Amino acid sequence: MVFVMSTKTPRGPSDDFSGRLRSYFVIPVASDPPMDPARTGALESDWREIEMSEHKTGTREEWQAARDELAKLEADQAEQDKEIKKKRLDLPWVPVEKEYEFDTEEGKKTLAELFDGRSQLLAYNIMFGPDYTVGACPGCTNLGDGLDGSLIHLKHRDVTLICFSRAPIERLTEYKRRMGWEFPYVSTYNTDFAFDFGLALTEEQAQEVAEIKEMIDSPPEELQEWSDQTGAELKDGLREAPSWIAFARENGTVYHTYTVMAPDPFVRPYFSFLLERTPKAQSPENRAWRKDEYPD
Repeated sequence: MVFVMSTKTPRGPSDDFSGRLRSYFVIPVASDPPMDPARTGALESDWREIEMSEHKTGTREEWQAARDELAKLEADQAEQDKEIKKKRLDLPWVPVEKEYEFDTEEGKKTLAELFDGRSQLLAYNIMFGPDYTVGACPGCTNLGDGLDGSLIHLKHRDVTLICFSRAPIERLTEYKRRMGWEFPYVSTYNTDFAFDFGLALTEEQAQEVAEIKEMIDSPPEELQEWSDQTGAELKDGLREAPSWIAFARENGTVYHTYTVMAPDPFVRPYFSFLLERTPKAQSPENRAWRKDEYPD
């Protein structure tokens, strides 16, 4: 996954957001290109080093004392999370005044129709632009793998969950079939939606972001390999923003309520949260692989 982070929150099409262009920088992380034998060996060496490293041991009493100290920190974090959640819910809702029409597997749909009769819409923007000739971002794909189990639960809580991408619907449908996904996958191709809501940059906008230009001119090895795996040149691939976006619908009006983008911790595959509770630290390489491309 490639993280494109902004210090300003993207706003809707009714807002003047001229300051956005200077606020972006790009962080390459967790991509999943095919590895050559040397890199595969290096990754296996990283895991062996982690497995062989000694961890301190202790008595049950020592464990309990250390766990009690950690519990205090976790409780403090939980209280902070409550305050953050309150402020998130208190954000003003912005009416969406522009009309949008999207391509779906069931034909054309408006933004309001994507709610599927519910009052809340939550969508993840998968990095899969029109210029991605191989497939979606592997990190975003990993996140998508964890969504289907939540569909039924969210539906019963008045929330419709979907994913957006800018590639044409035919390619999204084919990729969805390959990954075995069930969630609705909606194409924003040939619309201004992604650009209006900060889910993508235009070519002109991307050229004005110094951090992106630097990455394109002098890409680290991991980022160049990510480009190979997605089949997109960096000048095109880095224009997509992995993001969650939320909308509400009341009395026939659709409102934009929230957006968050990588590298916020919420924009990660679900299994990464599980790994935070495992005994061993993850490999520094920590690469993402599509589930049908693991080398073993």
